[in-house]
Amino acid sequence: MAGTGLTERENEKHENNKQSLKQKGSNTGIIYQMKQIHYILITGLFLCLTGCEAQTDHPQTRQTDHTGNPLIDTTGAVIQNRIRTPQGFRRSPASENSFTAYLRTLPLKAHGSPAKYYDGGSKPNHGVYVAVVDLPIGDQDLHQCADAVMRLRAEYLWQQQQYDSIHFNFTNGFRVDYSEWMQGRRMIVEGNTTRWNNRYAPSNTYHDFRQYMQLIFMYAGTLSLSRELESVAFHKMQIGDVLIQGGMPGHAVIVVDMAKHASTGERIYLLAQSYMPAQEIQILHNRHDSISPWYRLNSDTVIYTPEWSFSKNDLMGFPEK
Repeated sequence: MAGTGLTERENEKHENNKQSLKQKGSNTGIIYQMKQIHYILITGLFLCLTGCEAQTDHPQTRQTDHTGNPLIDTTGAVIQNRIRTPQGFRRSPASENSFTAYLRTLPLKAHGSPAKYYDGGSKPNHGVYVAVVDLPIGDQDLHQCADAVMRLRAEYLWQQQQYDSIHFNFTNGFRVDYSEWMQGRRMIVEGNTTRWNNRYAPSNTYHDFRQYMQLIFMYAGTLSLSRELESVAFHKMQIGDVLIQGGMPGHAVIVVDMAKHASTGERIYLLAQSYMPAQEIQILHNRHDSISPWYRLNSDTVIYTPEWSFSKNDLMGFPEK
C-alpha cells in the first residue's frame, strides 16, 4: 500500500536512527533542524508557563488524601500496591487475566527512581511523575508516547496468547499483523510503499515479538493509533482507555487504574505516559487536585496532565474485536 505515512512518521518522531528517511533530498537536514527548533521552542514555552507551579510545594505533590493519609506506599512493587486510594474509594474487582489486572500489576522501579531516557540519561522530575514502570525500552529513540500505549496493549495480548489480536497500522495505513510476523514474514519498506515478504521460518519467541514492536514503534504513532481506536464517552471511561491527540507530534496517555467512592459513586483514575525523547513509562502526578496522583472523572472539559492538556473528547478505546 502506498501513502504518505512514512514521511508523516518522520515528522512525528525525531529519531536519530532513521537516517534512511531523513536523507531524502538536500533540504532534509535543514527541515529536520527546523522541526527540532520548533519542538524546543514549544517545550520551552510550556516550561515557562508551568515550571513555577512544578517547583512549588502544592498539597497535591505531597500525595495525601483529605484526612492526611498517604496515597503512596513506598514499599509497593506494583501500581495497585504502590498507589493507595483516597478514603472512601475502592478499586473495582478485576478478573485475573484481564487487561485491567495486567495494568494494575505493572512492576514499578523503587520509589524515587528517575525515569530513564533511551540513552541512559535521567528525566528531571519537577512534579511530573510519582512512579516509573520497570520495563525495558531499548536503546533507540523509539519508545515514545503512542508506542508505550501500543506496547502495553500488545504485551498483554502476547502474554495471553491472543496473537491474532495483535495488529497495528503504519501511519500510511498499512496494517501489520503479528500473526503474519509469526509465520516468518517481514516488511519491505521502500519509500512510502510497504509490502510483506517471506523471509524466515515461523517463530514466536519473545525476541520475535519485541522485534515486531520495534518496527511498529518506527512507523506508527499518535496519528495512526488515533485512527485505529474508537471514541469513548468520557463518563464511560474504563481502564485501558487512552487520551490521545493524533498529530505531529501529538500525545497519548493511558488509563492504568480506576476506583469508585463507596457512597457518592464518584470515580477517579490514574494515567501513565512515555514522552519525547523515548523514555520509561511514568505514572503521572495530578498538579491540579489534592488527591494526586488520582484524577477525578468529573465534568471538566480539559484534563491537565503535567506535560500535555487533553479534552474529554480525546478519550478513545481499543476496539473489542
